[in-house]
Formats: sequence, structure tokens, C-alpha cells
Amino acid sequence: MNRALTLDDSVLAGIALAAGLLLAFMSRTLLRWLAKHAKRTRWSGDDVIVDSLRTVVPWAAIAGGAAAAAAVLPLTRTVQHHVDQLLQVGLILVVTLSAARVIAGLVRSVTQSRSGVAGSATIFVNITRVLVLAIGFLVVLQTLGVSIAPLLTALGVGGLAVALALQDTLANLFAGVHILASKTVQPGDYIRLSSGEEGYVVDINWRQTTVRQLSNNLVVIPNGQLAKTNMTNYTRPEQQLTILVQVGVSYDSDLDQVERVTTEVIAETMSDVAGAVPEHEPAIRFHTFGDSRIGFTVILGVGEFSDQYRIKHEFIKRLHRRYRAEGIHIPSPVRTVALQQGSVVIPQQRGTQEWAPESSRTE
Repeated sequence: MNRALTLDDSVLAGIALAAGLLLAFMSRTLLRWLAKHAKRTRWSGDDVIVDSLRTVVPWAAIAGGAAAAAAVLPLTRTVQHHVDQLLQVGLILVVTLSAARVIAGLVRSVTQSRSGVAGSATIFVNITRVLVLAIGFLVVLQTLGVSIAPLLTALGVGGLAVALALQDTLANLFAGVHILASKTVQPGDYIRLSSGEEGYVVDINWRQTTVRQLSNNLVVIPNGQLAKTNMTNYTRPEQQLTILVQVGVSYDSDLDQVERVTTEVIAETMSDVAGAVPEHEPAIRFHTFGDSRIGFTVILGVGEFSDQYRIKHEFIKRLHRRYRAEGIHIPSPVRTVALQQGSVVIPQQRGTQEWAPESSRTE
């Protein structure tokens, strides 16, 4: 367009710019009102969306007004093309940054709602943010007329080289993604590895998993090793679990009385001790005629893994006290040692070693 700039052109361009600014102001006011209502909802995702729209919509209105103003001005084709490109690039950058923030915020919201721990969202948030920004950067290059095919080829070759150099790091990265996506382990779970490490999972990030032992020490486990090892998760599929307590009584005991007394002690322990599960139906199962006792197993319900130590402690104390009051005898182990002069029964505590002079042992 080669004609000269007129007053009408300036007025129309000013009106277009003013309309864009007015629309930006009105949209920002409306979105501010929506943000107040979004905070009242339980879902945090609407807060992220509205907050990002407060950035995108006003800038889009301003860019639209500037584009309309440029269209009515008598600009040359080259200048008009550059102005359009500049506005498009600016709008793409704003949309990309806002989209990265929205998607990252939604991913963080979803991940936290499932795991309840912010650290578990770190790996997914970072990956999605980088992907969105990379896509936006490629769109900007394409808008500026830069061919992205050679760039993609170079990135592919360079990515292959980086992947070969960072095999362990990438293995840990994808192992962490797999662990969180499969939900086999989540922060807050109590796990035990086949190698012996056990404790509460504190965080799962892009490289490693942090486990806090009951002794309050932290164990750092690479995600690749965690994904390959055999593991027991004591929190899933549900946090409550059962524990077994082995007990034995003498052969002259009345087993019906033993069962009744033990059941009463279980009920007392389950109702008094923190961490117990009173609604869990306990079980008593006699199973062994031992050398000096009749053995049975008591099955108790506990709220979570670390509660079992406190519950066992209280249950054994109370059961021993009640057995003594009821006259129920818990025999100590005995062993028969054959001597040259005959046989004698020597009561011994479990775990003690038998010892006799060489001259008195049976040949």
C-alpha cells in the first residue's frame, strides 16, 4: 500500500488500539471476579486455569487491537508482514507460557490429590512444562519461516548421543515415571526391599527415591534399582494389616480356658492401645504339639506397619500378666542331655548353649 497516511487512518488505528485496551481491561476485571469464585471450590485446577487466562486473554485483546490498527494503516506489504509476524510471535509466546503454567498446575493438582505429597508431582510437572515450552518454541520458529525439519534431525542425533552418555540418569528418570504412573509406590508408603532397606517413602523425584527408616535415617535409592528389586509394600492395597504373635502353653492347660482368656486380653488390647483396629476380628489358631508346649498363633489387626511394635509390646505384657493370674503355665524349653551315669533333664532358656566337660559327654 503506497498511499499517504491520512487523518482517518490515524483515527481508525487509534480506535482499534483503544478497543483492544478496553477489551483487555474488561476481560481482566471479569477474570478477577471469576478467580474469587474459583477459590471457593474444592478443585484447585479451576484456580490455575483462571489465573492463566488472566494473562492470556488481555494480551490477546491487545494483540488483536494492534493487528487491527496495523491493518487500517497504509503500510507496505513488507512492513505489514513483519508487524503481523511480530504480533503472532508475541501472542504465541504468551500462550505457550500460560499453557505451560496451566498444564503444569493441573498435573500438580492431579498428582497431589492422588498421593497427598507435593514431592511426588515434581517429576511430572517438570516433564510437562519442558514439553509445552519446546512445542511453543518450535511453533515460533515455524511462524518466523525457519524450517524446523533440520532442527528436529539435529535434536534427534544429539538426543541419541546424550541418551548414550546418560544411560543411568535416563534409566532412573523413566523408572521414576513408571513407578509413579503404576502407583506401586507412593510417598507415605512403608516398603521393604529384598536387599533389606525398609522405611517410609518420603519423596520420589526424577532420579531417586528417598526412604525414611524407623530410626529416622534417610536411605536414598536410585529409581532404576527400586524398579528392578523385589519389594513389599505394607501400605497397599490398604494400610491396615494383620500381625502374627506366637504363643505356647503347657500340655496340662485347659485349651478352652486358654482361648477364652486370650480373647479377652485381645479385646482389651485392641480397645486401649493406639493404632489397634478394634473392628478387626481377631483369630486364635492352635497348630503345634511341641516338645514342651502346645503352640498357637494370635492374629491381630493394626492400623499401619509401625503400630505393630507397640501393640505386640502391650499384648505380650497383658497376656503374661493374665496367664499368671489365671494359673495358665507357659513352659520354658527343656532339653535332655545323656550322661554316662544316666539321663537327666536340664531346663534351659531358648538360645543358650549346652556345655559339659569333655569327660562327661557321651562318646
